[in-house]
Amino acid sequence: MSKYTGPKCRLARREKIDLELKSGITSLANKCDMNKKPGSTGAVSFKRESLYGTQLRTKQKLKRIYGMREKQFKLKYLAAKNMKGDTSSNLIHGLEARLDNVVYRMGFAYTRAHARQIINHKGILLNEGTCNIPSALVKVGDVIKLRQKTTTHPYVLDAITRAKSGKIMPWLNVDYDHFSGVVVELPDRSRILHDINPQLVVELYSGKR
Repeated sequence: MSKYTGPKCRLARREKIDLELKSGITSLANKCDMNKKPGSTGAVSFKRESLYGTQLRTKQKLKRIYGMREKQFKLKYLAAKNMKGDTSSNLIHGLEARLDNVVYRMGFAYTRAHARQIINHKGILLNEGTCNIPSALVKVGDVIKLRQKTTTHPYVLDAITRAKSGKIMPWLNVDYDHFSGVVVELPDRSRILHDINPQLVVELYSGKR
């Protein structure tokens, strides 16, 4: 899967949920009509999906939410499969523990794409060291902090202002006064906002229909 550069609303309408791809500046609710079929001006005519279709759509949703390509996502699944414990929970842990996702969850960026941009520009300190790898995995106790040059960026400041009045994940402890946050635990599936069942992805890759 190559990088998608088209309209983000089209992806949201295709998956029938808010994929959190739009920034705080351009609200999804104001820009996207979720009742329209992608590429058309009429109402959506939903067809009954097969189990395979449901599994495939679930995988696509997760890939698009976390901004990953097929090869990256498949490797994440294989890593989860080779770990002890429930594969679907391991998969969610691996996705949520990505540095770009954590920066986004802490409210330092509008979207995960915005978080990746900040990280790529070396605007993030991970345990006091510069990290410019968005896919780097964080661990419990890791400290994420904005570098000084990043704390003056208007978009970052606006994202933080919006985050202060919103909901921060309970597995993160954020200190907005010092532009830093700590990972206090790894989330379980029940703490993820999206109503998505990752077990369907496990069944898809394992060939269960």
